[in-house]
Amino acid sequence: MTGNQLLNWSVARVAPTEPEALRALFRYYDEIGSRYYGRPMEPGEVEQIMIDFPSDDLAPPTGAFLLARLDGEVAGCVGVRVYSPEIAELTRMFVDGAHRGSGCAGVLMRAAEDAAREFGAKSMWLNTRDDLVEARALYARRGYQPIPPYGDDPYAEHWFGKGL
Repeated sequence: MTGNQLLNWSVARVAPTEPEALRALFRYYDEIGSRYYGRPMEPGEVEQIMIDFPSDDLAPPTGAFLLARLDGEVAGCVGVRVYSPEIAELTRMFVDGAHRGSGCAGVLMRAAEDAAREFGAKSMWLNTRDDLVEARALYARRGYQPIPPYGDDPYAEHWFGKGL
């Protein structure tokens, strides 16, 4: 048994508009924005990103938003979007810095794949950027393979998919 198996993880589906979900999404966008621009985000920038890239569809019947908690504390989030009747999209994957290396990413990925199956998906797709090296490594470890580009995300540079 590994140390990660001893941790008290829980995953809950929540509306992306709930306060805890909004805080997790804020941290997600703050980090990916800071990494993209190579500087801390300025006041108002994260809020504008959240307006420009809404998460409202990450709720039934078009998706799900999941929060991972360790001993009750939110440690990360992930979204699942119904892309087509047989394809779900993984999005908004984030693990708080203090919880990286704790197994949170695996917990979130399993929960997201389970949610996708519940929507009837036979495949999970996702996109990511060059600078999100850790995310690309995580997806490869979880069996995601490169696929042709899809969608209209202006920041997408890599596309991956996996059969469920």
